[in-house]
Amino acid sequence: MKTTNQTLSDQQLFLLAHRRHHHFVHFARIFMLLLFLTVWELFADFHIIDSFFFSSPSRVVACFVRMVSERSLFTHIGITLTETVISFFLVALVSLSAATLLWYSRRLSEILEPFLVVLNSLPKSALAPLLIVWLGTGMDTIIAAGISVAIFGAIINLYTGFLQADPEKLLLIRTLGGTRRDCFFKVVLPASIPVILSNMKVNIGLSLVGVVIGEFLAARRGLGYLIIYGSQVLQLDMLITSILLLCIIAMGLYQLLQFAEHCYKKKV
Repeated sequence: MKTTNQTLSDQQLFLLAHRRHHHFVHFARIFMLLLFLTVWELFADFHIIDSFFFSSPSRVVACFVRMVSERSLFTHIGITLTETVISFFLVALVSLSAATLLWYSRRLSEILEPFLVVLNSLPKSALAPLLIVWLGTGMDTIIAAGISVAIFGAIINLYTGFLQADPEKLLLIRTLGGTRRDCFFKVVLPASIPVILSNMKVNIGLSLVGVVIGEFLAARRGLGYLIIYGSQVLQLDMLITSILLLCIIAMGLYQLLQFAEHCYKKKV
């Protein structure tokens, strides 16, 4: 009985230490953010930096309020968010399908692997003008730009993850008369779910980057367009406000996927 009580006490101490660690991390993050904003505001107020070029938190808030009152900001946010989500889901679908096909056919993977590596290494901003020529200057071009940034790396990472499945389990299924389909759905895919979730967390950010690149060149709406427009007319408050909103969107999307990963780990 004493041993059981001691075990419960150790578990409670561990949970308490774990909870304190997370609280400290959250506090440190909030403190660093508030410290950065305070220093930024003070530097602008005391003219250590030129607020015209570097703006300030108060000017960013004023710009945000003004854009909200004009009822234009949420339209731009909605456009960028929609394009990012569509790009992300298409990247997830196509990359998973392509990686599955490469796993099924070793010969095809050997043929395509160098091409995937080259395409993944290619600067995606170089493709944007070509996409404009092919698709015009609409949402299709921007979604294609978002896909192009993430798709090739996603295929390579997923295929690599599929190859890391337990070879002994695969051998057992083959010994029992299982097909390659059985190997994939009973061993490879379940074992690769953490890799898939981790890959999705990376892809959501890359999709946002690609969408913004597309909006730089081929959009009249969206946060990427506001950044370019703000730089052209020297409305740097608008530019910095748009950049901060992109940071918030990226963090929110990442946290959603991290929550999904956390829920999966709890079930496992």
